[in-house]
Amino acid sequence: MIVLLVGSGAREHALARALHLDPSVTQLHAAPGNPGIGEVAKLHAIDPNDGASVASLAVLVHADLVVVGPEAPLVAGVADAVREVGIPVFGPSADAAMLEGSKAFAKEVMEAAGVPTAAPRVCDTVDQVAAALDEFGAPHVVKDDGLAAGKGVVVTSDRAEALAHGTAVIESGGRVVIEEFLDGPEVSLFCVCDGRTVVPLQPAQDFKRAYDDDQGPNTGGMGAYTPLPWAPDGLVDEVVRTVAQPTVDEMARRGTPFIGVLYCGLALTSKGTRVIEFNARFGDPETQVVLAQLATPLGGVLMAAAQGGLDAIPPLEWKDGAAVTVVLAAHGYPADPRKGDRLTGLTAASHVRGVHVLHAGTRTDEHGHLVAAGGRVLTVVGEGTDLADARAKAYEGLSHIALDGSHHRTDIAARAAAGENLMEG
Repeated sequence: MIVLLVGSGAREHALARALHLDPSVTQLHAAPGNPGIGEVAKLHAIDPNDGASVASLAVLVHADLVVVGPEAPLVAGVADAVREVGIPVFGPSADAAMLEGSKAFAKEVMEAAGVPTAAPRVCDTVDQVAAALDEFGAPHVVKDDGLAAGKGVVVTSDRAEALAHGTAVIESGGRVVIEEFLDGPEVSLFCVCDGRTVVPLQPAQDFKRAYDDDQGPNTGGMGAYTPLPWAPDGLVDEVVRTVAQPTVDEMARRGTPFIGVLYCGLALTSKGTRVIEFNARFGDPETQVVLAQLATPLGGVLMAAAQGGLDAIPPLEWKDGAAVTVVLAAHGYPADPRKGDRLTGLTAASHVRGVHVLHAGTRTDEHGHLVAAGGRVLTVVGEGTDLADARAKAYEGLSHIALDGSHHRTDIAARAAAGENLMEG
């Protein structure tokens, strides 16, 4: 099978690595990819958000399957353009991708499907924002309705900060969704969907704040781990039954079947499991650990989803042990990441047993050196017999890598690896 992968981040590098390891994948192309992806795929320098260009490339390389990684191309309709030329696509249509493209739309679908979630207030004016903040009280949860690369959410007990974020979004022409605060630990569950059937992957937990102990601003994610030894028994089955399947059924009822990954961002609250948000694609950095643990070859699963055949695939198989990933971020991330600093030590890191390095924001400069080209620069994945072992390997791998001014969290998976039950606070 010839596969074209759309995207350029660490999530796409994780997908590329998994597809490269699948014996059924005979050729792998990526658009535009990154230097790490280029080690396992042929790169094509096109705009990933341009549906016509992606469709033309898919035809040119005789792709049997196109896999769209990021949210922006999905919301822009790239999957639709590829389907129009008759090539199977793993990724939802623009209409179905609005589950991520608009938080207000996602809330509407959840309400129609009876999915448990935080009560929302959709605001178009600053006065509405202020009223909603007062209605729910602190802690305040303020979300940009549109795409914000995982950074459009402010959770704060400071009403002035919450109001300022809401005001900035509205003054830039956007809408704001204010929600009730959900207590309890957060869980990410990816569900592969073919428009009818839902196949869950292994749950993971990510870390959104920039610094240790969940301090600092929200980011796109600073690390993740799987499995979750503290998660309640039956959690995955419960989420499929009460969240994913009802949502997929509702999308089909609306004539916009959801094909791809439904990312269920969940809070395990004192009142039960609640949806924080939906995304319409694999999450980053959770994908890096979930795919590291998946033993079933990925290509066949994604093709089955694209062709409506998930009900016929055998149960997914998972490796024993655990995986932990830690993000190396550029100087100044997330506010003002510095680009152009040189990266060294990746080869040494990759030689650590159980470690692989995935490129997120990198490029090769005019001298052939690898340099930072984004805020999140690399993710280092450690695989081990348990979380403590995987965590130790990830940090050992990271210790070999140098990037001037960079920072990373030192506490990824620490509490779970120590045996804490996160359900107990």
